[in-house]
Amino acid sequence: MTMHLKYKVAGTALTTALLLGTGAWAADLDLMISDVDLKGPVVGDLVERYMAENPGVTITVNQVGYNVIREQLPIQLEAGTGPDLAFVTNLGGLNPYYVDLTPHVDADAWEANYGSVLSWYRAGKPGGIYAYHTEMTVTGPYVNLTMFEEAEVELPGPGATWEDWAEATQAVMDATDSYAGMVMDRSGHRMAGPAMSYGAAYFSDDGKIIVDDGYKEFAQLMLDWHKSGLMPPDIWPAVSGSKYANGNEMFFNQEVPFYMSGSWNTRNVQNNVGDSFDWTVVPVPCGPAGCGIMPGGAGLVAFKSGDSEKEDAAAKFVAWMGADDQAREWYTRTYAIPAHAKLQAEGLDYVGAGAGPAVAEGLDAFTKMAAVAAEQTPQAYRLQGSKFGFVMFNATTQYLASAMNGELSLDEALEKIQEDLDTNANNK
Repeated sequence: MTMHLKYKVAGTALTTALLLGTGAWAADLDLMISDVDLKGPVVGDLVERYMAENPGVTITVNQVGYNVIREQLPIQLEAGTGPDLAFVTNLGGLNPYYVDLTPHVDADAWEANYGSVLSWYRAGKPGGIYAYHTEMTVTGPYVNLTMFEEAEVELPGPGATWEDWAEATQAVMDATDSYAGMVMDRSGHRMAGPAMSYGAAYFSDDGKIIVDDGYKEFAQLMLDWHKSGLMPPDIWPAVSGSKYANGNEMFFNQEVPFYMSGSWNTRNVQNNVGDSFDWTVVPVPCGPAGCGIMPGGAGLVAFKSGDSEKEDAAAKFVAWMGADDQAREWYTRTYAIPAHAKLQAEGLDYVGAGAGPAVAEGLDAFTKMAAVAAEQTPQAYRLQGSKFGFVMFNATTQYLASAMNGELSLDEALEKIQEDLDTNANNK
């Protein structure tokens, strides 16, 4: 049977259709993946291989903007119009729609290898295997070394505070006439680790999600940095509602020397920066309560459709992707920190897969940050596992942006965030 690889553009979304030429199909599946970090071609290769091994299955891979996955996918699933498979980041929040993979995997082996992250998908349920965690991520900063060198500004060392980095990047900004000094993705997830560094607990003693004095302290720093121009107006203040926006282009174009992003972006940074400047991953800045990051990542899941044959076919593909050989290839080729315990112990040959030294060193730095944060800010792991985490993340971006725009005072923004949490999380 002949296999064809087709590309088509539908609106702004690039759709890669991998089709079998003829014959009866046991399953025709749709898979949704974000186009933000260059993983589409890798999943395309694996899908093509899977279909060659399973000629009764057709999988269409749809690459879409990350906002589609964050904002539109939950609506599609609720309406019963979602895809059969997707790479998701709202791990616990979409649990009601997941197909349990347990009948299709060696449950003991998956518990041994993926046990540290399986609870994130269970949303408080006592069991079940709902995903192949395709990337263990850690938030943290990228720095343009060339800009620091040109400005003759010394790089702050490990243990430096956010205020230290603000002072240093302001000096680089002044010396190089760059557009801004620091940029952070417009994401409550990205802000959470720094806020924890200033004492944000995120949970009350009775388990409710809250804003507190530590959260307020870092939020005030964010407002001050935007007001002074150290942080650009184009990302947090300029985008409406809770929409996500990233600072990739500003960093790639050397408009800013410091970019708070995360480990998932290393391949993207390498591919876009090339030889235009030297860059590195630095330890995340600290605060009085520690050096906070947010763990997390993405997972490949199968969704319920009401069609048991399609659900089984989708679940079998997820199980195949999470098996040792495919998982090793996926993590290595996408430069991802593995969530698979055995592969973590073995180590991965990122350099052999084309990663430059900065990527390999960066992934090592991110892994070390995660170990520090696990001790200093354990609430990060709890927040990542909460099915209401995205309620907090979305409220953060929406209302802090309103404060940055002068539409609300900071106190009013915090009240709005807490109201959102009480309505959509704490009373559920």
